[in-house]
Amino acid sequence: MPLCSRMLIAALTALLISEAANAAPNNELAYQLKASVVKVHTATKSGGHGVGTGVVVGKDLIATNCHILANTNGVKITKFGDSFVPDAIKADWKHDLCILRFQFLELKPVELGDSEHLQYEQEMFSIGFPGGPPKPQTTYGKIKALYPLDDSVIVRTDASFVMGASGSPVFDNDGKLIAISTFKSPGHNAYYYNVPVKWVKALLAGPDVTSLSTDIAPFWDATEESRPYFMRVVLPYQNEKWDELSQIANAWVSKEPQSAEAHYYLGVANDKLGNTQAAKTEFATALKLHPQHAATLFALGLMANKEGNQAELERLKIAIKDIDEEMLSNLNDTINPKLQGKQ
Repeated sequence: MPLCSRMLIAALTALLISEAANAAPNNELAYQLKASVVKVHTATKSGGHGVGTGVVVGKDLIATNCHILANTNGVKITKFGDSFVPDAIKADWKHDLCILRFQFLELKPVELGDSEHLQYEQEMFSIGFPGGPPKPQTTYGKIKALYPLDDSVIVRTDASFVMGASGSPVFDNDGKLIAISTFKSPGHNAYYYNVPVKWVKALLAGPDVTSLSTDIAPFWDATEESRPYFMRVVLPYQNEKWDELSQIANAWVSKEPQSAEAHYYLGVANDKLGNTQAAKTEFATALKLHPQHAATLFALGLMANKEGNQAELERLKIAIKDIDEEMLSNLNDTINPKLQGKQ
């Protein structure tokens, strides 16, 4: 059996296993959860006003991002027209997670889920204040990548967010908290990253701190060479600097051989540099590690089309359609640009 056919069968099998995880979210549930999402306000040292999002994770406890609070003169939250000032804070500066403690907050905590068994293409939704609107907004999307970091994973989704939505809770379709929206890559085609609920749970058991000032930068704000590989590949990939991408991805594969993302980016670099067989080998490894890796199936579809292998292209289209119909549309548009808008 051809290699790509075996990968296709594996992808379809994984799709059936994860079908329950991709059930449509409940709009009524999202509406109910908004009662547990608050707007975070800070007074900056320059006299300005900062805005973020927080979520109730325990009795009188609000989780948000530390970068919203760091080195400010004060913080408060607002909900239902009322303002509340915290009397204590827990901080994990490295992972950009802070928990504010209040008295008599009387807001219902959300249920804490599990970030250790998430799946590619699993549906999710977030609730926050992107752009600072008066009421929280709901954004829907899917998990597009999972990046191991420390003792958990960074969750990348296609649910976009802008300033004001930092600290937004990310829920699975059962309404359980799985992550906190935290940072994005630069540029127009940004990647959106969320830190796992596992770190929220760990912080809940940690001690209080006495100051909002810190010299500890979050992991995502480190120097370029110290940032995780999943951040370092983005700009070379988007700017089509294939030699640079190959160098970074090779180092990533060497350090994390079980990372589907590392093998995917190395496959892309090899393909663009004309190393076709090496690219197929990396893509095969990526699909072995994560059979629902839609971007890999997309790349293989482009290769099959370039080689004139229509049978393989059609099989890959079926696999992509069952995972991500929008990506299938993008594949068709890329292969047949004259047909854009006619399908």
